Amino acid sequence: MVEFDNIKMALAKYEEPLANMAGSLDIRNKKDRIEELDKTMEEPGFWDNPDSSTDVVQESRKLKTVIERYEKLCSDRDDMLVLIEISEEENDAATLPDIEESFKSFEEEYNSLRIETLLNGEYDKDNAILTLHAGAGGTESCDWASMLCRMYQRWAEKKGFQVEMLDFLDGEEAGYKSVTLQINGINAYGYLKSEHGVHRLVRISPFNAAGKRQTSFVSCDVMPDIEDDIDIEIADDDIRIDTYRSSGAGGQHINKTSSAIRITHYSTGIVVQCQNERSQHMNKDKAMQMLKAKLYMLKQQEQLEKASGIRGEVKDNGWGSQIRSYVMQPYTMVKDHRTNQEISNVTAVMDGNIDAFIDAYLVWVTQTA
Repeated sequence: MVEFDNIKMALAKYEEPLANMAGSLDIRNKKDRIEELDKTMEEPGFWDNPDSSTDVVQESRKLKTVIERYEKLCSDRDDMLVLIEISEEENDAATLPDIEESFKSFEEEYNSLRIETLLNGEYDKDNAILTLHAGAGGTESCDWASMLCRMYQRWAEKKGFQVEMLDFLDGEEAGYKSVTLQINGINAYGYLKSEHGVHRLVRISPFNAAGKRQTSFVSCDVMPDIEDDIDIEIADDDIRIDTYRSSGAGGQHINKTSSAIRITHYSTGIVVQCQNERSQHMNKDKAMQMLKAKLYMLKQQEQLEKASGIRGEVKDNGWGSQIRSYVMQPYTMVKDHRTNQEISNVTAVMDGNIDAFIDAYLVWVTQTA
């Protein structure tokens, strides 16, 4: 049957890419590392130190997961080829729908794993801290910031990631003037670094009585949440620490105490804020961690002499600086201006379906590096 032949030809094209993927994933060294970890876990007293033993177990589990996914891809391809051969010999067309469905799943998993091979940066595996700032556009931009905040929350949910709102400042009429999310999950930063830049919205504003089309902007800053102790010296004279009342939900306690923390670093102008924790001390610790991470990444940029390195190029929050445009009127289209990736279903994008943009960016960065 022609359908079987087409699937066989498509599967044949994956033979070399799968072989190359084994090298990209470093499968051989991962297996060697698993053997080392297994020996470590068999040593007497291994479980006496819960922290170190947990780290070893988690590393082993992550390595095994990658290998299992890769080996399943290879076996699924082989199984489909065998099933097609049997079906052709027996002239059994009834298996075609199942084979087509299996091939679709195979392609999706292959593309997912292929993209993960591109996440090999030093901080790609880390959690991400994402901050949105409303720009030109007033109330409309504040509303746009809340729409983007929901988009990233929905995306994280689809990935199985956890989201914490570290800080936010309400707009005067609607939305957010600024909002900071911490997104926890493996490779969260590796994925979300593609979102750094200015996002432009074009729509008929619900806040405009004349019903005119309006353009608004929101800047997105993405940083890795570096949990390790960062060797960055910050003198007390280099910063200003302000306390203020948390503005979020949390009952009487959160409204009566000035537990939120804002830290301003004078020489760089970097400002970090945290109001997520009830304790002022905990908020201060988290804010200092964020500041150290930003300063460390800035130092890395300077050393690498990259204008658009790890943190990404910072642009003005307005016309001509956007990385992506979301057009809702007079037509519907979301377009990334770096990769030219386009999606006409704006509703789906705003519901968190942004993987196509992320994947295109990761490929684009590799090609232009």
